[in-house]
Amino acid sequence: MAARTEWHQKAGLAVAERNGADPALRVQRWPVLAPEAHYGLPGDVVETIEPHSEADRAAILVTFLVAYGNMIGRGASFKIGADSHHMKVNVVLVGETSKARKGMSWNYNRDVLKAVDPHYIDDRVVNGLSSGEGLIHAVRDRVMVEDGNGDPVVLDPGVEDKRLLVMESEFANVLKMCQRQGNILSIEIRSAWDDEKLQTLTKGNPTKATDAHVSIVGHITRIELERLLSQSDASNGFANRFLWVLVCRSKELPFGGDWSGVDVASLVTNLRGVVEFGRRAGELAWGESARELWVEEYHGLSEGHPGLFGAVTSRSEAHVLRLAAIYALMDLSRTIELDHLKAGLAVWRYAEESARNIFGDATGDPVADRIEEMLSETPAGMTRAEIRDAFGRNQRSERIGQALQLLERLGRIRKETEHTGGRPAERWFFK
Repeated sequence: MAARTEWHQKAGLAVAERNGADPALRVQRWPVLAPEAHYGLPGDVVETIEPHSEADRAAILVTFLVAYGNMIGRGASFKIGADSHHMKVNVVLVGETSKARKGMSWNYNRDVLKAVDPHYIDDRVVNGLSSGEGLIHAVRDRVMVEDGNGDPVVLDPGVEDKRLLVMESEFANVLKMCQRQGNILSIEIRSAWDDEKLQTLTKGNPTKATDAHVSIVGHITRIELERLLSQSDASNGFANRFLWVLVCRSKELPFGGDWSGVDVASLVTNLRGVVEFGRRAGELAWGESARELWVEEYHGLSEGHPGLFGAVTSRSEAHVLRLAAIYALMDLSRTIELDHLKAGLAVWRYAEESARNIFGDATGDPVADRIEEMLSETPAGMTRAEIRDAFGRNQRSERIGQALQLLERLGRIRKETEHTGGRPAERWFFK
């Protein structure tokens, strides 16, 4: 644990130095994974793998949770109103650098899970997410047509197994693809998380996929994420369908640990049992022991936050429910009890604090963020004309006005009216 803390401190210092913040403050803001997150079998998996891996414990845990939720398919669900939530969780592991050992969080999980279901690991775990059409093709429905005699003919057998776990080691490429005009990848990722039908509307190739069970684990560096996550990704709901999890290397293992000598037989046996249970669990319900805590937490989870941080965390209730349900299933329970909810909340809190650390107080509007930065460095304030000049007159007055209104509405800035003998001028100040 001491080595892990040291690495987290180093990562926090790197953030501080790059952002010009107080290093001590940034170290304190590194998220902490509460012990409740290691409840039950997921905790056993982490404790088995962690000594032999340089990956962050949080990365090992959330990768395992995502994989289990996908491996069981659509056999379990939780109903909220008219919506059924299946155990689909998307996560992006965000490292300070490419040396954050993000990939190691999957390698050992893969070994354990392959012993449980080799077909799943070999055939239903993929990478290279580049287009919406490609995603649909991987889980597409059967296509039937009629021959000249009116008899049904199979044109495309489709994909029988609708489980799909996308392990995307270059999530930066996904963000780039989502920004390309005409690319439907963002739409289909959102639809897959929402449990809607995936389909293309191309007349010549109207492919569709129903009952798809798609989960995504992405890896990206913090610099890439800050550069590539666009305002539209945040505002259209793409970003809030992911958990954003800050990770770093946990320790140095020059000789790679002793994974080959670990006896995982009992762990694999237990995993087989919970996978089989999850595949036939059916609809889950609230247990009596969890109801009071859920009522207490619900207001805060559903209240929301302003800015980019608020945009990427605005589906918190659904994330917590899916996580808690996964813990319940791995406890062989068809009801979400108190320990399961506490575990789901602990994972969410880590993701929430990661998002706060990564996205900070950004508004999601690059013009507004730049204006706020300029005003914070100008105690005397700035007029609209001065702000426009600072942009090199490359931003229209209307665009600057929209950004100022956003910052004022969020309580980040204030304005004073100056009487100049002519038309009054506005001077804006950082609060």
